[in-house]
Amino acid sequence: MKTLNISISEIEYNKFGLKNDKLSFSELLDIVNKELQKRNLRKSVELAEKYNLSKMSMDEITDEVKAVRQNAKNRH
Repeated sequence: MKTLNISISEIEYNKFGLKNDKLSFSELLDIVNKELQKRNLRKSVELAEKYNLSKMSMDEITDEVKAVRQNAKNRH
């Protein structure tokens, strides 16, 4: 097994809620994936609010997705 040393700031250490100075690679991947998912969710919410999608019903969203897919098919 190989050992990899990674340096991070105290702020990052606290931000990610790290409790131990040693992590397995799978633990590190889990932490990074959770952070990326949070960022993507925040960005999705921001875009939904920007384009007033947050006020749409599920039926309206479904209709919009269908229309975009149909338009994409027609372009090919």
